[in-house]
Amino acid sequence: MKRRSFIQTSVAGLAGIGAKGATGAGRRLFGMSEESAGGKKFITRKLGKTGYVLPVVSMGVMNSDNPDLVRAALDGGLIHLDTANGYQRGTNEAMIGKVLVGRPRDSYVIATKVPGVPRDRKTGLFSPETTAETFLTMFDTSLKRLGLEYVDILYLHNVQKRESVLFEPLLQALQKVKKEGKARFIGVSTHAGEPEVIRAVLEGKVHDVVLTGYNFRKNNLAELDAAIADAVKAGIGIVAMKTLAGGYWDEERQRPINVKAALKWALNNPNITTAIPGMTAFEQLTMDLEVARDITLTPQEITDLKQDTKTGGLYCQQCSRCLPQCPQGLPIPTLMRGYMYAQGYRNIELAKDVVAEAGVAGNPCGNCEGCAVTCAMRFDIKSRVTSLSALA
Repeated sequence: MKRRSFIQTSVAGLAGIGAKGATGAGRRLFGMSEESAGGKKFITRKLGKTGYVLPVVSMGVMNSDNPDLVRAALDGGLIHLDTANGYQRGTNEAMIGKVLVGRPRDSYVIATKVPGVPRDRKTGLFSPETTAETFLTMFDTSLKRLGLEYVDILYLHNVQKRESVLFEPLLQALQKVKKEGKARFIGVSTHAGEPEVIRAVLEGKVHDVVLTGYNFRKNNLAELDAAIADAVKAGIGIVAMKTLAGGYWDEERQRPINVKAALKWALNNPNITTAIPGMTAFEQLTMDLEVARDITLTPQEITDLKQDTKTGGLYCQQCSRCLPQCPQGLPIPTLMRGYMYAQGYRNIELAKDVVAEAGVAGNPCGNCEGCAVTCAMRFDIKSRVTSLSALA
C-alpha cells in the first residue's frame, strides 16, 4: 500500500487530520486522551515518573527506511519513535532527523540507544576498555544525525547482566548526559536476562525507563512479570519490544504468527506502557493504529496464540543455556538473534551487523560432525549458524 492509498483508506482517517495531527499530539504529550480520527480514543498510559503519557503503540523504526511511513505514523498520533545509533549503520537516525524538520519539538518523543563497547561476546560483560568517552562520542553522533539538542530517552543498549547495568563508567555517562540536558530520561534496553536486568535497575536507582523483550512465547514470564511489576511500583517506565516473537511459528515461514493478536497480548499487561513493533509498510501501520484503540483479544486471536508447534520458530529466548554446551564457545544467543533478523525480518544488513558483533568468521560449525548443543527451543543450531556464515 502506498502513502496515498493509506491516507484514503486508513482507519486513522489521516486525510482529515492534515497539519493538525502533529501539533495536536504535541499539545497532548503530557496528557493525551484522544485523537482527531472521528473522536476515537487511543489507549494511553503513563511512562513511569517521566511525565509522558503515550499511546500503547509506538513505532519501532529499526527496519524502516521510508520517511513517508514515519511521517504517517507521527501524523496518525504514534508520537514515540524508537531508533538506535547502529540501526541501518546510522542512516536510520539520519532519516528520522529529516522527518522531524519543522515539527514542534513537543509533538514527538524520540528514544535512541547506544551500546557500551567493547563487550565480551560470550558473557555480555563490559571490560576495563569499555569507556564513558566512547559511549558519549557515539551519543553525540546520534544527536547530530537526529538534528536534535536532546533526545527524550537514551538507553544503554542490549545489556544482559546485573554487572552491566551497574557498570560505573557507563552509569556515570548516562547521568552526565541527563544532567547536561542532552537526554531527558535514561534507561537500558535488554534482549536477554530481562528479570535480572530489571532488578539491577531497581538496585541502581538511576534509570527512568527499561526497554525489554516481552512476548507470549517467553518461557520466563512469571519471573519477568514480577520484575516488571516491581519496577512500575518504583516509578520505572516499561517499554516492550520483540512483542511479535519472530513473526513465524516455523523456520520455513509458512505459518505466520497472528501479529495483531501477539501485540494485543503484550499490551494486556497494564504494566507495559507502550510497545514498539517494527513497521515497514502502511498496512502494518494501519493495523497498529487499530490496536492502539482496541487491545481486546477475540476468541479466535486467543486460539491463534495457542498453536502447538514442534519447532522453535524464529524467536530465541536468549536463555544462554546453550553457551556451556558449545565446544567452540560460540555466542549462540547473539547468532540466533541475527538469524531471526535475516529469516524473520528479512533484514540482511542488520543480520550481518549482528554476526560481526559476535566476532564470528567463516563457518565455525564446519568442522563439527554433529552438534553438541541441545537448544531449549529445539533450534538446529548448526544449520542456522551455517546459514548465517553465508552472509559474511
